[in-house]
Formats: sequence, structure tokens, C-alpha cells
Amino acid sequence: MEIKICGITRMEDAVMAYAYGADALGFIFYEKSPRYVSPETAMHIIRNLPDDISKVGVFVNHDIHAVREIYDFCGLDLIQLHGDESPQYCNEFPQSILIKAISPVNAEDIGIVGGYNVKAIMIDARESGLYGGTGKKSNWELAAKLKDTHALVLSGGLNAGNILEAIKTVSPHAVDVNSGVELSPGKKDPRKVQTMIETVHAAGEKSATNIFTRRNHAQVHAR
Repeated sequence: MEIKICGITRMEDAVMAYAYGADALGFIFYEKSPRYVSPETAMHIIRNLPDDISKVGVFVNHDIHAVREIYDFCGLDLIQLHGDESPQYCNEFPQSILIKAISPVNAEDIGIVGGYNVKAIMIDARESGLYGGTGKKSNWELAAKLKDTHALVLSGGLNAGNILEAIKTVSPHAVDVNSGVELSPGKKDPRKVQTMIETVHAAGEKSATNIFTRRNHAQVHAR
């Protein structure tokens, strides 16, 4: 099973997460997030990382042109849309590089997934207008309903105390961890990062569905 460490803001955290075996790193470009990172800082970190770890840009209701510019400028591999982006918005980008996050609260919310032409769906939690990173547990039961029909990333309040239960309950293809491995917002705890990565890799079976495995860099302008 793959694991993404999200909310990277510092070079030392990126290097540390890579050394411990993270499959992907997430860079949040949503300015209202406490883990916001500027494109300039993200670019500097990314250009100093090895090629074999996937770099994911996290965007929330951004202008399409801004997403394209940041993707190219930073040298990202994947785009994670974490806001209220429509299927039509997603169609402006190649399906092969898109992850769409949703926060379902009922079965009807799950039904919207079919309209999105994306590489993977992420299940996360949302509250009080915050788009992820809340530390709140997502709906595992609803997430489990997607695992057989979509490439699935589970996120939302994952930590050392619940990660094994989450994997057992949902059986996602990948997990995304943020606040659960932090000392403070945007600052990762090396011990927690190492333990989380080792736990996920040991607990999750290898899958034919690879979400974060790095591929050749895609052009966001291609359709």
C-alpha cells in the first residue's frame, strides 16, 4: 500500500519522509491552510528531491490557469483538487494526473464520484469551511464502498492509533497522512513519520493499482 505525507513546508521534512520510504509528498497551495507553501518554496524543495518520489500539488478552488502555472513551475507530478471543483473543471486536465478529494456524508454523496474522470478519488473530512487538514476522521464506511470501483486514497485524521483499523475497514489503495505525523502544522515529527510509513507498508498488501508511482511528467495542457 502506498502512503503520501501531505502538508510539506520544509526541506528537512521532505528529505526525511523520502528517506523513510514515503511514496509521495503533498504541497498545499491553498493560502488559507496553516500548511500553505508558496510555489517558490515548493519548487526549491522539489528540485532537490530524487525523481522516484511523487510530488503532489494540492489546490482548492484555484483558477485553472493558476493550477497549470504552478504545476509547471514547481515540477509537480500529480494535481490533487481538494475543493468544490466540478467534473467540467477536472476535464481541463489530463485524467492521468488528477486526484479528486470528496467528503461524503451519505450515500448520495458517493454517487457524484461517477461524474469525475480522474486517476483516483480521495475520501477526506471537512468541517467549518476547512478543506481537509482538520484532523477529523473521514467516513470509512462510505469510503469502503468505493474501493472496488475506483482507485481510492483514504485521508482524514489518520494517526498511529487508528491507521491499522482504517486499513482493515476500508482496504484503500493508498493513504494520505498530514496532521497525524506533525509536531505542529507544517512541521513533521520524524518519529511519527517513520512509524506511520513502516506501519502502512507492512500492513497494506501490494496492489496492482498504483496511484503515486511516479511516471513520466505529464503536460497539463494536453487533453
